[in-house]
Amino acid sequence: MSEFAVEAGRLPGAGRARVFSGVKPTGHLTLGNYLGAMRRWAAADQHRSEALFCVVDLHALTVEHDPARVRRLSRQAATLLLAVGLDPALCTVFVQSHVDEHARLAYLMECTAGVGEMRRMVQYKEKAAREEADGGGVRLSLLTYPALMAADILAYGTHEVPVGEDQAQHLELTRNLAERFNRRYGRVFVVPRATHPPVAARVMDLQEPTSKMGKSAQVRTSGIVYLLDEPETVRRKVMRAVTDDGSDVVYDRGERPGVANLLDVLAACTGVADPAELAGSYGSYGALKKDTAEAVVESLRPVRERHAELAADPGYVDGVLREGAERARGMARPRVDAAYEAVGLMAVGG
Repeated sequence: MSEFAVEAGRLPGAGRARVFSGVKPTGHLTLGNYLGAMRRWAAADQHRSEALFCVVDLHALTVEHDPARVRRLSRQAATLLLAVGLDPALCTVFVQSHVDEHARLAYLMECTAGVGEMRRMVQYKEKAAREEADGGGVRLSLLTYPALMAADILAYGTHEVPVGEDQAQHLELTRNLAERFNRRYGRVFVVPRATHPPVAARVMDLQEPTSKMGKSAQVRTSGIVYLLDEPETVRRKVMRAVTDDGSDVVYDRGERPGVANLLDVLAACTGVADPAELAGSYGSYGALKKDTAEAVVESLRPVRERHAELAADPGYVDGVLREGAERARGMARPRVDAAYEAVGLMAVGG
């Protein structure tokens, strides 16, 4: 099948780059997710590209999980995608498991990948070690989930994948699999390129400012600001943020990670390009924390309010996800069918 044919079914504005991004429902979405990516998706990506935003719920099954919690967090994540400003008229918002082509193509990617490649994935090594340390078994899907991630991207002829440092290795594997498949069976897949958009803020844990603010379930969450935290909860977490030795407010990520983290967050919430510029405005940590807390509360207020409106109208959210899945399926199926034909599988009815 020609590349032109499998590109059929684009959204209005054909010719724009196609971008795929996803959120995994393994925990409540955080301030880091919002400032680092979601805000940019709404403000820029959905306007400049053919953008697909997906709740990648199948990825949540690679570790021990509570089924009811996965369903609840999947709906919450989808609702938050809309609450931050994603417009179904401009982009495609859907849930991964609602589009069978992800799982169909994942198997072909497993057949294309090598065991050694999968075992070299840094995240596999880290997560497998955690699972074993917790006394649990390591699921095969934890080893093979980069093949599913590759399928997520390749099914849509994605041109650009915004990635951070933690996903760069997976994107490189995706590129390798696409190139290998195309060499073996003919050109079916677009080989995506990584993009490194400017991150609005690299938000770190308020209690461990050398660690990224993660959303996965943890024993201690006092350093994590969640998008749906009540204002007083946000203020309490920020006011209790770990700072550093000394009392002068200086932007230095190496020597003063706690203060630098607060300045990063304040800058991102107030639209200041260089957080170091804010340091000279403060003579104490307390004043910095107070302003940062209020800035975060005000930044999240419209998200929380819109989420409450959407949560009160589940029928609307269901409709968006249903239409999004239909649109995504229409984009993915021609390419995945072409891949099945290319490897020698019989078409249905023939």
